[in-house]
Amino acid sequence: MKVGSPHSSYARKIVLLGSGELGKEVIIEAQRLGIETIAVDRYEHAPAMQVAHRSYVIDMLDETALRKVIEKERPDLIVPEIEAIATDVLVELEREGAYVVPTARATRLTMDREGIRRLAAETLGLPTAPYRFADSLEELEAAVQEIGTPCVVKPIMSSSGKGQSVCRSEAEIEGCWQAAMDGGRAKRTRVIVEGFVQFESEITLLTVRSVSGTTFCAPIGHVQQEGDYIESWQPHELSAAHRAQAEEIARQITDSLGGYGIYGVELFLTKDGVLFSEVSPRPHDTGMVTMVTQDLSEFALHARAILGLPIPSVRLLTPGATHTVKADRAHSTFRIGGIEDALALPNTQVRLFGKPETKVGRRMAVALSTADDVNLAREQARRAAQALYIDYI
Repeated sequence: MKVGSPHSSYARKIVLLGSGELGKEVIIEAQRLGIETIAVDRYEHAPAMQVAHRSYVIDMLDETALRKVIEKERPDLIVPEIEAIATDVLVELEREGAYVVPTARATRLTMDREGIRRLAAETLGLPTAPYRFADSLEELEAAVQEIGTPCVVKPIMSSSGKGQSVCRSEAEIEGCWQAAMDGGRAKRTRVIVEGFVQFESEITLLTVRSVSGTTFCAPIGHVQQEGDYIESWQPHELSAAHRAQAEEIARQITDSLGGYGIYGVELFLTKDGVLFSEVSPRPHDTGMVTMVTQDLSEFALHARAILGLPIPSVRLLTPGATHTVKADRAHSTFRIGGIEDALALPNTQVRLFGKPETKVGRRMAVALSTADDVNLAREQARRAAQALYIDYI
């Protein structure tokens, strides 16, 4: 591969669709390899826009606006970083010769919980929780009765746990339906109802597809609240049997989706084995821990893979953990304090995302710590996150 300087006629360009904190790290890693970067999102001053060579603000569900940006920039790679994108346009662009990471099909399937669940369970025969779909409150009531309570109700399309709720009784069904309608994206009313899984733990298995083949990072454990991650750690200890099963599930689903890049495969570990949950065809939020634990972070791995560069190995250097800092209200003027107290803890780093405004539950920063064992790293990351605070002005 040959790379010209950014802004030159020989530059290699990527357009990043979605410019949050994960996209920001992808941009940085791509620039380290000499790539010209363009960040796109629905709001100004998104994190990745702050480091990209240039940026655009559009509604990425607007097919015309999305196509206009791509045709203007004519990038070497189109790199989706969020779910809410007009994927039909990506499919069309791919047919016209554009390179969508990892593929337009993978992007479209994984933004739709129905598509990816049917692929995993019905086409590939992977073990999953029982599930049903519903298009109305009445259908949801029937689905809950069939699945039983407790069960989990999710919009077909959402991210970071938005719109997700646990239905514990028939009296809660209407509230769960409304939560899904409020939290879903793309104005779709379809929901998925999943049987409640009594899991021992849940993990993310980062799976890298590249010219060197398929590589697995060490399993990442994580804790979620209302579908959004609070803390993660690496490595998460698995039995040899569980790890083999997890890798086989991840290999099957990512082989089916194809393309190059990193996939975040979410799995439940139960007493009866490993269950497939979800998959994202991009760096995963729980994988931010790899910025301090691995020789190549998930973002560096993604950049290498999508550019067609070799990844001969991935090394875990040390146990580590992350803990998030979230806002508790919506505000446009604020400051984040406590940085000096967080960094006074040994082997600890922080990442402030630079988002222009807060919202209830929005991730604004993350603390990262390493230690000789995972438990100590988790405690240090938790203490560092607690030291950080949002000062609303």
